[in-house]
Amino acid sequence: MTPGIGTDVVLISRFEGKTPERDRRFLERVFTEKEIAYCFSKEHPAPHLAARFAGKEAVTKALSSMGIDGIAMNEIEITNGPSGVPSVTLICRDASMVTVLVSLSHDGDIALACALATEGDGWRRDHNNRG
Repeated sequence: MTPGIGTDVVLISRFEGKTPERDRRFLERVFTEKEIAYCFSKEHPAPHLAARFAGKEAVTKALSSMGIDGIAMNEIEITNGPSGVPSVTLICRDASMVTVLVSLSHDGDIALACALATEGDGWRRDHNNRG
């Protein structure tokens, strides 16, 4: 299977002024509780929200190019490891089918993300059992 790639660019200003109290419905539709907590722990949450939104869009595009569609935004969780490197966890039925890498960046009013999706262990098991 050919790996899937995806990119996305988002204006950070689209996320300025968002609050967990006023925008709870939108935030829960797009982000996981862990992502919401992380972003709003920052002094300026908008760049972190925008970067994760762009990351989710990039992941969706990468998965779609591999024929995996229908994953909700809040089924894609982007967290940071101890070194700050972002990682993707899929919280859905296709989670073991793919491995996804993501890179996030933001500067000025722009948030950018790139994602690479490759076959995961579940993909190999599924296709090997079809014999």
